[in-house]
Amino acid sequence: MSVLTDIETDALTEIFNVGAGRAALSLSEIVGDEVRLSVPSLEVLRTREIDERVLPLANARFAAVSQIFDGPFDAEAVLLFAEAHALEIVRDMMGSQISLEDLAEFEQEAMCELGNIILNACLSAMADMLGITLNSSLPEYAVSSPEEISARLASGENEDTYVLVLHIDLLIEKHHASGHLIFLLSSTSLNRLVTHIQRYLNAIS
Repeated sequence: MSVLTDIETDALTEIFNVGAGRAALSLSEIVGDEVRLSVPSLEVLRTREIDERVLPLANARFAAVSQIFDGPFDAEAVLLFAEAHALEIVRDMMGSQISLEDLAEFEQEAMCELGNIILNACLSAMADMLGITLNSSLPEYAVSSPEEISARLASGENEDTYVLVLHIDLLIEKHHASGHLIFLLSSTSLNRLVTHIQRYLNAIS
């Protein structure tokens, strides 16, 4: 496996920051108010390390939006928010006057839209800055326990799977939600990503 150097990590973080900026603009138009979305940190983990770093709340349930994408490298992107935070985001997207009882009816559609905006903004920024083409599937939404998510993320362990984990802070109106953007890649795909990052760095140096 190619280990990301500090400069490679900085470059990839900057790419995701550009994507976060694009996503924030799109979400602001939907909500009708300023949306701030930050991607302050990035780390590469093995799937078995996900539990302690990303899923520390044993009794929590998480809203997950996932997409498969392919191109020069293949990966699965998963956007995770605590379910309570997800409902607050949906309420802001649908209008704060909507009742809590009615939220469930719109939860899947609104979260898929949120995930589609954030994931595609990040992927398009990556494609633009690295000069590659990435194709993505339609988003899928599920509410799962930490154990279910952990089992799903670890399902590719026999393929030597790694994960890029980005912590996300999302601020809509008065609500603050923290989540994670996770990219599952095989060691082969991670090596290919690193190769493209190195080409990008050489091109701008």
